Parts: sequence; structure tokens; C-alpha cells
Amino acid sequence: MALTWDDSAEGVLELPSGRRVRGRGLREVMPPGPQPDFGLYLLGHEPRPVAWPSRWLRWRDFWLPSDRTAAAGAFRELWERAEAERVEVACLGGRGRTGTALACLAVIDGVPARRAVDFVRANYREGAVEMPWQKRYVVRFG
Repeated sequence: MALTWDDSAEGVLELPSGRRVRGRGLREVMPPGPQPDFGLYLLGHEPRPVAWPSRWLRWRDFWLPSDRTAAAGAFRELWERAEAERVEVACLGGRGRTGTALACLAVIDGVPARRAVDFVRANYREGAVEMPWQKRYVVRFG
């Protein structure tokens, strides 16, 4: 049986395929409900340990991933896991880096790259993908 986020989970983006990914800010209180089965953390420094399997991408605040090949692989892994697991992606604030990653997941899921940022802003968080170069990264990701 697949363990995915239910409709009441906070910060969950549902992709067109039905996969669900929770986005959040690590500065925020952990949302109520079940823990993720896997997390992808986007920080300029190694994150604190969590009680579930996770992956860290070096990604400074307001910038782009330091290793774009590793980022593409991490996004693909998160997308694949989202089919049957509760997965989350998070940075400190839950907007710029998290929104950019969610937009890349939307592209992987079939959303046209030029519409992915708008899709994430409409379905996850209005202020997601903060910087112009993050938006360009998503467009070029496709």
C-alpha cells in the first residue's frame, strides 16, 4: 500500500500525475501528522539529522544548486519516490529553493517548463521561486 500525504497535510503540492510532495521551511514548526518517508534538504550547509532517510543538496540561500547534475538526480529520485512514499523537500524558508525544486518536479511530471513556476505558485505557495535566476533555471531545466 502506498504511503502518500493525505488531503489535510500542510504544504503538499499535488502534481498532475497525482504524486504529492510536501514543501516546507525548516525554520517552521514541523507540520502535524505523519513523518515523511524520505526528505530532500536544500541548504548551504549539512542539515541536522532527521529520523527518516534523506538526501542533502548543497544550495546556498537565494542561489542555485552548486551541482546541477546532482540536483537533477535528486529531483528525479524524489519524484520517483513520491509515487509510493511520503516525501518532502525543504530549505530554511520553504519558498525560493523549495519552490524551485518543486517547479523542477512539476517539469519532470509533465508541466511545461515555462508554466511550472506559475503552477507551483498557484498550488503550493504564492511567493515560491523568489529570484529571477531561479525561474530561468526551471525554464532551462525542461
